[in-house]
Amino acid sequence: MKDLVTVEPRNGYAIVRLDRPEKKNAMNRQARRELLAAFHASRAGCKAVVLTGSGDSFCSGVDLKEARADADAGTPPDPRSDWIEVLLAIREHPAIFVAAVNGFALGGGATLISMCDLAIAAEEAEIGMPEIGFGAYPQFSGPAAQIQLTPKRAAWLVLTAERIDGRTAEAWGMVNRSVALDRLMAEAELLADKLSRFDAVALAESKHALDIVPGSISGWQQAFSYGMAINTRIRTSSSAQREGFSRFAAGERNLRQGRRAGCPIEPIQDRLDSGRA
Repeated sequence: MKDLVTVEPRNGYAIVRLDRPEKKNAMNRQARRELLAAFHASRAGCKAVVLTGSGDSFCSGVDLKEARADADAGTPPDPRSDWIEVLLAIREHPAIFVAAVNGFALGGGATLISMCDLAIAAEEAEIGMPEIGFGAYPQFSGPAAQIQLTPKRAAWLVLTAERIDGRTAEAWGMVNRSVALDRLMAEAELLADKLSRFDAVALAESKHALDIVPGSISGWQQAFSYGMAINTRIRTSSSAQREGFSRFAAGERNLRQGRRAGCPIEPIQDRLDSGRA
């Protein structure tokens, strides 16, 4: 059986690629299980994960044909391949996720962009939510857009089923940058390489803080107190702050190349076979 997700280890980061191009990288049960396995496998040693697709698609969402067949057959949901688990695994992962949006990102594909911490899109990418055309509300991509975009922009995606390109996604703040397709992976890997040079504890704590403020904390005093607590946690788990301030006091630049190690990625199928995914 062909792998539907591939992992390419790099120094300090990994590229996770959805590899079902003949189905526009739609996420069926196998692909979701493999994606979760890839996320688990990259937790040790990977400070950044570049998530992208193969062919002309980033991700066209959940495989609706399989979902419909499961519903008709009364097949119960599989917790090992639940789409919500895939999405939450990105937010709970210590690494910084960079979406490299290479093409169609529809429905669940748009959700993946929102779940990633950073995103670079090809100018030619097409991002949208087709659910209203099926008489449905986009139950995951809708809330994600409503949290991150202005009300009118979120409403446009939810209500019109029209797609936006990478340039518009950048202008709307849905992605950080848009570049020509032939530069996409180079730009995404350059960003991941930069992230991989920072302290792992500081990255993970900062990622968590970006979810908490203003998601759960919006008052100034509480937010500042939380920020100080984050740095206290970093200092107790890492020497990076002490070393960084020492370099600054000595007149050195702090954005320097740090030590990196390759991501020790275990093959996805080995994790699935052992039940550890």
